[in-house]
Amino acid sequence: MRFEKGYRSDDVIDRRGQRSFGGGGGGGGALLGLVGMLLRSRFGWIGVILTLVLYATVGRCEQQGAYLTEQRDAPVAPEKADDLSSYVAYALDDVQNSWLARSPIAVSGAGPTPYRKAKLVLFTDRTPTGCGYGDAASGPFYCPADQRVYIDLGFYRELRDRLGATGDFAQAYVIAHEVAHHVQNLLGLSDKVHAASPRQLQGPGGLSVRLELQADCLAGVWARDAELRGKLDPGDIEEAMRAAAAIGDDRLQKMARGTVQPESFSHGTSQQRARWFARGHDSHDPARCDTFTAAEL
Repeated sequence: MRFEKGYRSDDVIDRRGQRSFGGGGGGGGALLGLVGMLLRSRFGWIGVILTLVLYATVGRCEQQGAYLTEQRDAPVAPEKADDLSSYVAYALDDVQNSWLARSPIAVSGAGPTPYRKAKLVLFTDRTPTGCGYGDAASGPFYCPADQRVYIDLGFYRELRDRLGATGDFAQAYVIAHEVAHHVQNLLGLSDKVHAASPRQLQGPGGLSVRLELQADCLAGVWARDAELRGKLDPGDIEEAMRAAAAIGDDRLQKMARGTVQPESFSHGTSQQRARWFARGHDSHDPARCDTFTAAEL
């Protein structure tokens, strides 16, 4: 995707290099103990790769987490705008401007709801969030309590080197997927998933998988929008499709355990993730992303 080198966004908070104080707190203090598939590396919990939707996996956040976020947002000198952080900032603004242009949004019988921008926090290793302390090992995640996306940019090396998802548009897909969770939060879909029983959440047809596949589909809607505006380079869509397929539950479980256990799926198979991204891209219509009523995923 074409972008402006040195680009900065007012919606990016750069905490890289800041010291992280304290331990748990809030709903997210136990982030790492609640997610299943392990691939041991610096980002060892890569099985949850693109999201930890904390409403679905951890529960509602307590006030302490929100307090921590508020206390740690004192202005600091941002790190130099390297190409990767500029790309992430540019992708974030492009994704959010696309949703603003579509506002109000309606998906899966929810809405129409006006779009309000999220913030994106760049951090190193650990950082306080409105959902407790977030850890780089979780992969990128969205916190509904403070409406922020969190990412340690070292994740992209893991995505490329360990999972084979190469190309810059794979990185943009990550941002679009996380912002899609913000869309779901604004629409109240995340609340509905959170209110479900564990039995309804789990498994290949569970609500957790449906929430994730919908986020993939919504990311595809944005990708088509960017394509129509002439933002993409040849091969970008294929890069996103490969990234979606690289992080399917079945593939990650096979890498981590040598076996596949569908009953523990939380994000969908490689085929499903690529298919729903393609559905969003090909339809260019959020209404076609209704995974919650789909008979077949």
